[in-house]
Amino acid sequence: MIPTEHDEQKALIKWFDLQYPSLRGRLAACPNGGQRNVIVAAKLKAEGVRPGYPDLNLMTPRHGFAGLIIEMKRIKGGSITPQQADWLQWFSDQGFMAVCCKGFDSAKQTITDYLSKKA
Repeated sequence: MIPTEHDEQKALIKWFDLQYPSLRGRLAACPNGGQRNVIVAAKLKAEGVRPGYPDLNLMTPRHGFAGLIIEMKRIKGGSITPQQADWLQWFSDQGFMAVCCKGFDSAKQTITDYLSKKA
């Protein structure tokens, strides 16, 4: 059974907080997706929720980047939308490392490499 994007991201946050205690809580999610009723969706839109905004951010500069932006996808079956691709490109143009990671292992490796002392 292929884990859901939710399960993969939940495991990643747990791993991150244990692996990097000095950065605990700094890998943050933007609750942009999911099913909502019309009233909640309208309130969130008014508050600035934007289509395609990436799932995770780590605002810690490393290796010449301003921070790390991750769009999570399932290992199989997940595909990036045009809005998500646009956001990743925009963040990249602003000096962030902005990537799409398919599954926990891909995201874990990306974060490990990003926070390593080696470039």
